[in-house]
Amino acid sequence: MTNLGKKRGAMNDIAIELKGIDKKFGLIHANKNINLTVRKGTIHGIVGENGAGKSTMMSILYGFYQADDGDIFVDGKKTEIRDPNAAIAVGIGMVHQHFMLVENFTVLENIMLGAEESQILNAGITKARQELKRLEDEYELEVDPDAVIEELPVGIQQRVEILKALYRGAEILILDEPTGVLTPAEADHLFRILEQLKSQGKTILLITHKLREIMAVTDEVSVMRRGEMVATRATAETSVEELAELMVGRRVLLQVDKGPASPGKVLMSVENLTVRDSRGVDMVKDVSFTVRAGEIVGIAGIAGNGQSELLQAISGIRRAVRGKVELQGQPVHVTGKTDAAELRRRGLAHVPEDRQHMGLVLKFDQSENTILGYHDDPKYLNGVFLNIDAIRKDAADKIEKYDIRPPNPLLKTANFSGGNQQKIVLAREMERDPAVLVIGQPTRGVDVGAIEFIHKRIIEMRDAGKAVLLVSVELDEIRALSDRILVMFDGRIVGERAPDAGEAELGLLMAGVEDTREAAE
Repeated sequence: MTNLGKKRGAMNDIAIELKGIDKKFGLIHANKNINLTVRKGTIHGIVGENGAGKSTMMSILYGFYQADDGDIFVDGKKTEIRDPNAAIAVGIGMVHQHFMLVENFTVLENIMLGAEESQILNAGITKARQELKRLEDEYELEVDPDAVIEELPVGIQQRVEILKALYRGAEILILDEPTGVLTPAEADHLFRILEQLKSQGKTILLITHKLREIMAVTDEVSVMRRGEMVATRATAETSVEELAELMVGRRVLLQVDKGPASPGKVLMSVENLTVRDSRGVDMVKDVSFTVRAGEIVGIAGIAGNGQSELLQAISGIRRAVRGKVELQGQPVHVTGKTDAAELRRRGLAHVPEDRQHMGLVLKFDQSENTILGYHDDPKYLNGVFLNIDAIRKDAADKIEKYDIRPPNPLLKTANFSGGNQQKIVLAREMERDPAVLVIGQPTRGVDVGAIEFIHKRIIEMRDAGKAVLLVSVELDEIRALSDRILVMFDGRIVGERAPDAGEAELGLLMAGVEDTREAAE
């Protein structure tokens, strides 16, 4: 038990205690003698860099992995958690970052899925509906039980995930990066829900890289670094600066150091662009904007409002239905034959939103991913064959310049943490010296130290005269990096604002309230 736990509660006040948890994956020592105490009826934050071991520790607690050594105590009792069913049986529930819901099922069907209690289906449904209504009333989690999941906004979908855990009897809730897809207003509502759950005696473990959220909502916070638990603090007795330093092991610049932009000529223009998805639904609707040399144009919005399809059309991955795009004054045939390879040759670099599915081949090693899309560059060739020595040297150079860990160009990319996978993609695209850089979610799932590094590199690209188009669901990131902010809602640009626009005003735009200046007054 930590000293904080000893001072603040007896054993019957402890919901979770981990003692000496150790876990290795081959040569990787993911958890090293972890000790953690979480008091009942509190919100306990877990923070750390990518690869610090947070997810491994939570996966052990929820039964996805088994520890090589150490013990888990739930309500003071030593407990074997061999799988998620065993975790649920002892009152542990988990709300995943990517919701585990069946989109074409109703709320009630998702709540019941895997927890059906009656052989007579109608009796089971009636009982489930009654229990769901009780939970909604008790925890102020109102949801229409007959609504279809895919028709609900993400904030309501998250409520369904919480209700699903409570329906299964969870007294301890693990939330993994819960605000990653929420507007500021939705995040505030989630925090009110967490406070309500705490007031009803529930215990909450909150994993997030957003330190200001930790400060706003938690009672205690534990910090992990390189597989070890390095500190536990009462939240009221620490600060964002101290937590960041504990996470990284050095002082971290938490504010983006950015001078004024000096915009030059238009390097990319988009006019009346409409893009349709595979279902035949228009996801981008008559969008127009420009990006100039030496500026960062940020697109803010909740995930699913057309940003992904917009980036895919601009970068040659998806065809548009209609519209015009020009790159460095020359037309891009976005409705026809233009592809990503041609756009790369014409000076457009693309960092996709989903690094694992669109930016990397996880079975390839780091050096192979370093040249994806650029493998026909003469510097990587020896006649008609790949020059393996040149490729590995180039990979080693990028590892050093971008501080990619571990520094092994032959390591399979699947074995790098999310933040280091992101650095591999950024290094590949930024080092091509593009005229236009299109970036989707540059720091998704990335720790505070890597965020500082990535932000610096994006600013350096702008200051070198590049045109940068940035899409992020992180409103703080958009405001910190952008020289102009465009807000997308339901496939349309619903407003343009300066980076000093208020969070409330931008949040209203993101929710579809277009006349925000009047609404905010």
